[in-house]
Amino acid sequence: MPKLKTHTGAKKRFRVTKNGKIKRAKAYKSHILNKKDTKRKRGLRQATYADKTNVAAIKHLIPYK
Repeated sequence: MPKLKTHTGAKKRFRVTKNGKIKRAKAYKSHILNKKDTKRKRGLRQATYADKTNVAAIKHLIPYK
């Protein structure tokens, strides 16, 4: 069977932890930051894990990570 291609957008956005969880950054931190209060922006800095309903699809996009 041929090698699978890694989705280049997904490899930049997701990391696989040692336990197999998918780590991701939070959304809404890129622009229009004036109206977002400091507490909210500080919370958006923290990384989080992908939802279990999306894990299989993400792992398919990054097969060798």
